[in-house]
Amino acid sequence: MEVLLEKNSPTLASLKVTLTKDDYQPKVDKTIKDYSKRVNLKGFRPGKVPSHVIQRMYGKSILVDEVNSLLSNAVSNYIRENKLQVVGDPVPDRDKAEAVNWDNPNGFEFSYNLGVASDFEVNLSELPAVKRYTIHVDDNELTKTIDSLRERFAENAHPETSEAGDMVFGELKQESSEFTTRTAIPTKQVKEESQAKFIGIKKGDVITFDIQDTFVDEAAIAHVTGKKKEDIETLSGEYTLIVEDITRQEPSEINQEFFDKVLGPGQVENEEQFNEKVLEIIKSNYERETEALLRRDIEQALLNSISIDLPGEFLKDWLERTNEGKFTREQIEEQFEDFQKSLKLSLIKNKIADKESVKVEYPEILDFTREMVKGQFGIYGDDDNMKETIDRVAQGYLADKERDNYTNVFNQVFDNKILDLIRSQVATDEQTIEISEFEKLAKGETTEA
Repeated sequence: MEVLLEKNSPTLASLKVTLTKDDYQPKVDKTIKDYSKRVNLKGFRPGKVPSHVIQRMYGKSILVDEVNSLLSNAVSNYIRENKLQVVGDPVPDRDKAEAVNWDNPNGFEFSYNLGVASDFEVNLSELPAVKRYTIHVDDNELTKTIDSLRERFAENAHPETSEAGDMVFGELKQESSEFTTRTAIPTKQVKEESQAKFIGIKKGDVITFDIQDTFVDEAAIAHVTGKKKEDIETLSGEYTLIVEDITRQEPSEINQEFFDKVLGPGQVENEEQFNEKVLEIIKSNYERETEALLRRDIEQALLNSISIDLPGEFLKDWLERTNEGKFTREQIEEQFEDFQKSLKLSLIKNKIADKESVKVEYPEILDFTREMVKGQFGIYGDDDNMKETIDRVAQGYLADKERDNYTNVFNQVFDNKILDLIRSQVATDEQTIEISEFEKLAKGETTEA
């Protein structure tokens, strides 16, 4: 067997594989013998079918299978052993493949077109410093967060007279259509010009309004009437609501009950401790966000600093062929820039992993999955009573081949290890910024920070 690589350009190559009879015939003969022992044919004892009969009946298909197996192994082994940066899949030269004479085999010659990335090196010490942000969390942010928590854990009150923002409950009727239902009308969904009808009312009051002119959109009408959205246009005229109750969400009082609802029972004993805990949570949340931004900026620094050429048209053709029916050529063109970025990052990370001998072992994958399961179930710390259950759920998750969960988790663990390694070798420019500045950065907007 001979495998020869011919570079047609920095990003395109062809791989020629030449097979002699000595390469494939022993495998073909062995398969024919195996067939003769297993095939049941009328007129022959089981396991005693002569080889020449198997050759006549199945010889060509056996030859094709064995040659294709040899070719597949030869191409993949050559790519791996020579560390070719192949992108996409090798594409067989169809003209040469169709010219093969399977009926009179002797030697075979096949050719494959390859898309390859141009040569590149990764030197992390030469990367420019990447900005790493610390967000300044002030008292105003703490107050806003606590106010938001008070709204989230709001308590329902039942005032005598309604105000803007209240929920009005009652019986909704239209005599002309004999329509009637019990409903709740959120005054937030009432148009500004109709608000006056729903403010200052009490239990027992009757409100009359036009169903099409009162609410902000069709979804609100559907909610109030209980009708399907597509049926809303059939509703018309005046409806009446007999008010039975008014509810108002009032921010939770700052007391022990509120502390326990937010943080869990017994976590804090007074407002000062509560504020400290909430501040820790705010800072922790922003730290995760700054880490995500740092990760994005590191990846962008890699793309900006390492030049890699890719075979654009080859990859577009490959994507169109492998995703036939799923994506049009126009869609591929629209998304191709993002695909190229992702592919280049993958090539860079794989080269770093190869250079630094980064490996991902099963225990690491299982540990990552355990933590993911604990997060989904809201389990914090190490609960001995839950360890067995968590392990069982994690192992079951990884065993789900239909969703390819193992590969997805493997890729996440691999990516995290590579990013940690890069961070340890890339200089960072530490900066403290305000929340408003960080929000702009996270959205990709420019800032003077």
